Amino acid sequence: QVQLVESGGGLVQPGGSLRLSCEASGISVALNTMGWYRQGPGKQRELVATITRGRPVGVITNYADSVKGRFTISRDTDKNMVYLEMNSLRPEDTAVYYCNAKFRLGQRDFDYWGQGTQVTVSS
Repeated sequence: QVQLVESGGGLVQPGGSLRLSCEASGISVALNTMGWYRQGPGKQRELVATITRGRPVGVITNYADSVKGRFTISRDTDKNMVYLEMNSLRPEDTAVYYCNAKFRLGQRDFDYWGQGTQVTVSS
């Protein structure tokens, strides 16, 4: 019963900011790789950012080139939530944003997805 529920999307002007939240249940955001993906109108779904635990300590983050320096992925392990802080938003950031979790069993990853939240950047 893994569930991912996104929230925080909305309409913002270019240059504005939004913070997306992903509430996870049935899976640990601390022990698994979490990520944000997006799909814009007429486009393929693309990776935005990922966050995973480092070894032996810490976290490792990865960002698409298009959002580096503008977006920040983070997690709250106590609340079991993942966030995406989006700054300096551009019209091309308009998309449905999906939360993703990967559960690794051996060499196989099992993917879980939320239903998505709409982000629209327009003046």
